[in-house]
Amino acid sequence: MNDDVRSTPPRKLILLGAVSGAVGLRGEVKLLSWTDPRAAIFRYQPWILRAPGGAEREVQGARGRDTGKHVVATLPGIGDRDAAEALRGTEILVPREALPPPAPGEYYWVDLEGLRVVTVEGVALGEVSHLLSTGANDVMVVRGERERMLPFVQPDYVKSVDFDAGTITVDWDPEF
Repeated sequence: MNDDVRSTPPRKLILLGAVSGAVGLRGEVKLLSWTDPRAAIFRYQPWILRAPGGAEREVQGARGRDTGKHVVATLPGIGDRDAAEALRGTEILVPREALPPPAPGEYYWVDLEGLRVVTVEGVALGEVSHLLSTGANDVMVVRGERERMLPFVQPDYVKSVDFDAGTITVDWDPEF
């Protein structure tokens, strides 16, 4: 084994949208975009297109517009309706580094995943598996000796996020 070989950490990808169908005959696609505003999805490139089967390919130079009803895109190499329709269900991801830094007190969910969660008393609850939105507030799914769902509400429950220490400190009863 070569001691000079270092493993590269996996690249973090952010899901920004998906292809929901074809538009017209020239290969344009209709997108679901989870950026705000919806057309901001074009600011963040390259795109990693992940097909429903898991195959990925990188695309640079996607262009498009928000028509009011849909976000419509033109992708390099897609020139007809059949090729566009074949992309239905394809996820649009971007490398984390393509996104701007979050504002103070705001976080990208992907940056929180994997952080250790401890109570203000120092009791370890586990690690953030993922987050989800309930409509009322965001929820951290924390996996340790059991799975917990903690509201990501600052400062009520989430007291601090320390990326250097790799921890999120919460005011939470470990028995709950």
